[in-house]
Amino acid sequence: MTPQRILVLTRAVYPLHGIGGLERHVYDLARHLLGRGVAVTLVTPPPRRDAGAPDPSDPVFGHERLTARFVPYRTFPFAGRRGTTILDRNTAYPLFGWRAGRLAQRLVAQGAAQIVQGYGAATLGYALARARDPLETVPFVLNPQGLEEFGGTDPGRAPLKRLAYRPLQAAVRACARAADRVVATDDALLPVVEEHLGVPREKAPVIPNAVDLDRFAARPAGEARHLRASIGAGEGDSLLVAVGRLEANKGFHVLIEALARLARGPAAPPWRLVLVGDGPRRGALRRQVREAGLESRVHLPGRVADEAVHAWYAAATLFVHPTLYEGSSLVTLEAMAHRRAVVATAAGGIPDKVVPGVTGWLVPPGDAAALAGALRSALADRERLPAMGEAGRAVVEQRFSWAAVTDRLLALYAEVLAGR
Repeated sequence: MTPQRILVLTRAVYPLHGIGGLERHVYDLARHLLGRGVAVTLVTPPPRRDAGAPDPSDPVFGHERLTARFVPYRTFPFAGRRGTTILDRNTAYPLFGWRAGRLAQRLVAQGAAQIVQGYGAATLGYALARARDPLETVPFVLNPQGLEEFGGTDPGRAPLKRLAYRPLQAAVRACARAADRVVATDDALLPVVEEHLGVPREKAPVIPNAVDLDRFAARPAGEARHLRASIGAGEGDSLLVAVGRLEANKGFHVLIEALARLARGPAAPPWRLVLVGDGPRRGALRRQVREAGLESRVHLPGRVADEAVHAWYAAATLFVHPTLYEGSSLVTLEAMAHRRAVVATAAGGIPDKVVPGVTGWLVPPGDAAALAGALRSALADRERLPAMGEAGRAVVEQRFSWAAVTDRLLALYAEVLAGR
């Protein structure tokens, strides 16, 4: 039986709380469920002050079958400052999850949902209610996303995170125990789900995060030429594009080092890099670029609008993602959806998407020499790149598009309901 009413619990959703991976994922989930005729009740914190009220014409928040219920996310007065993330995630986040889950329990009792899907500790109150009396609740699907609190996507710092996030870990484990299914977003996360959440593999389906192919229409004629001209790139120059928050874990400093090696080594075809994004490492990256003598070749435009990000993807010769650790990597999927070959690190869920010799190149995280070698190989054989881009698009359409993922989610919901 396919459910007609679904309740979603989340600590964040686009555009109410920014534009991160979780925010965009929940928004797209709601949009595609609504598109399949499912009524969605969304339980989440109120909009941030800088976001304002939802736009009445928004395809999600303006939809007649979407109901938004807001639960305050109470933080300490100094929360949001640098260095307070661990405190917030261990205290305010589980407290929000307890309150949101209690509201979800009341809504379920009123017949508002046949299935509850939730994200991480945002489901805590509902999980506790389900553990007390499963017959007074409806089936529950948990998506813990990247399991960062267990070091799931950051193996180098896993012991530190496991120590620092113990209260949050206890909350997420309680949610997992009460769930009918716990979704792993990549094959690489299955061992983490089993080990740290105690969930047997038969209860942990792999359903990846997805991209919305409706956003990847053909770009205006001449747009790529205009973008290239804006950074002084000639017709024969290869345009490398990287996208992400400018933080140490994204490995952009390794990319700059690799490009410096490329520039010092044997002659390579001419290239330019555009690194789209902003963050605390921007100043350090600018200094590194200057010290490497790459100022004329490396461009950091900062944070740009979504539409401009897609324009850079479409203009790229090659997409580069040098991350040191990763979850599903939506930026890699977006680049592949734009038919771009990819040079990336073999981190997190990326090997599920980038197949060496088919859709791109993979190198070890943090290895500047290997990254430089892969870039040299890609730039020396540009004729291969369009075919790799087409292969990448096919992978996205078959496995990582929202159309495919929504099919799998609805099948999972029907399976859970039938099991009950």
